Amino acid sequence: MPPRKRAAAGQGELPGVSSTKEIQDILWKAADKLRGSMDAAQYKEFVLGLVFLKYVSDAFTERREELAADPELAQIPEHRRAAFLEDKDEYTEKNVFWVPATARWDHIADNAASAEGGVGSLLDTAMDEVMKANKALTGVLPKIFNRDNVDQQRLKELVDLISDARFTGHGDRPAQDVLGEVYEYFLERFARAEGKRAGEFYTPASVVRLIVEVLEPYEGRVYDPACGSGGMFVQSGKFVARRRGQDHTHDLAIYGQEANERTWRLAKMNLAIHGMDPKGVGDRWADTFADDKLPDLQADFVMANPPFNMSDWARKSDDRRWRYGAPPQSNANYAWLQHIVSKLGDRGSAGVVLSNGSMSSKQSGEGEIRAAMVEADLVACMIALPGNLFRTTAIPACLWFLTKDKSPQGAKALEDRRSRVLFIDARAMGTMVDRTERVLTEEDLARVADTYHAWRGTKSAREKGLTYEDVPGFCYSATLEEIAKHDFVLTPGRYVGAAEVEEDPDAEPVGERIARLTKELFAHLDESARLDGVVREQLGRVS
Repeated sequence: MPPRKRAAAGQGELPGVSSTKEIQDILWKAADKLRGSMDAAQYKEFVLGLVFLKYVSDAFTERREELAADPELAQIPEHRRAAFLEDKDEYTEKNVFWVPATARWDHIADNAASAEGGVGSLLDTAMDEVMKANKALTGVLPKIFNRDNVDQQRLKELVDLISDARFTGHGDRPAQDVLGEVYEYFLERFARAEGKRAGEFYTPASVVRLIVEVLEPYEGRVYDPACGSGGMFVQSGKFVARRRGQDHTHDLAIYGQEANERTWRLAKMNLAIHGMDPKGVGDRWADTFADDKLPDLQADFVMANPPFNMSDWARKSDDRRWRYGAPPQSNANYAWLQHIVSKLGDRGSAGVVLSNGSMSSKQSGEGEIRAAMVEADLVACMIALPGNLFRTTAIPACLWFLTKDKSPQGAKALEDRRSRVLFIDARAMGTMVDRTERVLTEEDLARVADTYHAWRGTKSAREKGLTYEDVPGFCYSATLEEIAKHDFVLTPGRYVGAAEVEEDPDAEPVGERIARLTKELFAHLDESARLDGVVREQLGRVS
C-alpha cells in the first residue's frame, strides 16, 4: 500500500513519510514544539499519547482497506457494505483496536482548525472514546490536551506534524512494528532528556537484552515487579519472535507492577503497541512492597531493574517474603532480591540489575542475608557491568542471576551446577557511543550469554557446540566453599583473577632480553664514566 498524501494546514501537498528514521525525526520535532512550555515528563505524555492515537488510527485504516479490498465484499449487497466495514469484530479478531469515527486521525486533522474549544477538545474526546471502546486501554490514555495551560496553536502545529507520519504502508512491515521502534526510540530520547528521573521508566536496551539473552524466556510466565515502561516484556517478546517466530510471542504470559502512575500508563501503551496484553501490568499502579498485586504468582522468569539503594520504602519487619533475613530500612536491595525469590516457581530463574554495593555490603545485616541466599544455592551467576551504561545514574551496576534449581532437570540434560556460582567480569566490554554513554555490542551480548549457556549446558549451547572453561580475567566457576572463604562477597573480580597475557612468538626470550639490557646498561655507565673523565680533564686545564 503506497504512502498516502495529505495537506498540512497552511502548506501544499506533502509527500507521505515512509521510513522509520523520517518518522522519528518528524515526531522529535513534534516534541520540540512543546519543550519550552512544559517539563520533560509532561511533554512525554503529550507526544507519546498522540503517537499512540495516530498508531491505532493508522492500524484501523489499514485493516479497513484490507476489508474493502476483500473479494468477498462484492458478494455483500451494496447497502450493507458500509455496515460490514464498521463491524467491530472484523477488527478486534485481528488484534486491531476499534477506533470510533470521531476518534480517527483524519477526523481530528480535518477539524483541527475549526473545532469549537480548539483541537485539544477533539483530542480529549478521541482519547476517551478509544478507551471506552477498548477495555484493555481503560484509564491509560492521557486526557490532558484541553487544559488552560496548553497552547492550542502549538498543539495544532504538533497535530499537523504528526499527521505527516504514516505508520502503515512500509512494505511487508505492519504498523505495529514501525510504531514499536518509534515508541522505543522516544522512550530513550526522553530518558536522556529527563536524566536521573528517567530511571523510573527506562533501562538501557543493551542491559535488557543481556538479561533476556541469558535467561532465554521461550515460554511461560514472565514477571517484573518494577516494570517501568515495560521494556523487559517487550524484549522478551522480541527474543521469542527472533528465535521461534512472531506467532510464538503469545507463548509468554506477562505479569508486572509499577508504582508510578505516569510510568504505568507508558507501560500499558508500550505493551499494546507491541501486541502484548496490557492487562498484564494490572488495572492500576501500586507499590510492590506496600501492596503486592500478585501475592500467589509463581513465575518461570523474573526480570527487574528496581530503584538502586532505595531508602524510602514500605518495610514490614515480619513480611513473609523475608525468608533469608529482614532487609534494612536504609536500603531495599535485599528486599527486592527476596521479593523476587518469593515469586519464582520451582524451576524459575531471575535476572536483576542492582548497584555494585549489593555484592559486598555488610551493613545492617545485608552480609548475613547474602550469605543465607548463597548457602541456599539461589545464586547462579554474577556479572560485573562496565561503567557508563546508565545515563540515569553514575552508580556502578551489576547483574544478579538467581535460580531455584541448578540440577540437570531431567530431560533438559543441563550441567549439574549445584553448589556452584558463575562469575563474569564484563567491565572491559562495551563501546562508547558518545562522551558519556556506553552500550554493549551484539558481540558483547553473545559472548556473555554464550558463556553462561555453556556453563549451564543449555540446549542453545549444545546446538552451538559450546563447552565451558574458566577464562582468567573474564569468567570463573566457583564452589560455595570458595565463596565462603571470601566471606560471601560476590564481586566477580575476586574470583576471575587477572587476564593472561598472550606471548608474542616473535618476541625476544626473557633471559636473553635481560642479558642484553644488562650489557647495554653497563656499556652506558662506562660511556658516562669516560665522558665524565674527559670533562674533568678539560676543566683541570682551564683552571
